[in-house]
Amino acid sequence: MQLGLVVGTATATARHASMSGWKLLVVQPLLADGERPDGDPQLAIDNLGAGIGSRVMISSDGAGTRTLLGVDATPVRWSVIAIPDE
Repeated sequence: MQLGLVVGTATATARHASMSGWKLLVVQPLLADGERPDGDPQLAIDNLGAGIGSRVMISSDGAGTRTLLGVDATPVRWSVIAIPDE
């Protein structure tokens, strides 16, 4: 689980069936200070309503993502799991 900043959205003309109906966000992981970048931006699925400029908690827990999607074979790695209070 990591704090991140939504820096964009993504559109896919072809996507895996497990991603149907999910919004795709480009999320920049942040260091513990909540300000500086921590690595490269990641593509994450979202159903919580986050948008560009939102701070979010993301997770790369594969088992959690498979449970969230209800699909055992999915290419999705990152998912938005919370929108923290400011």
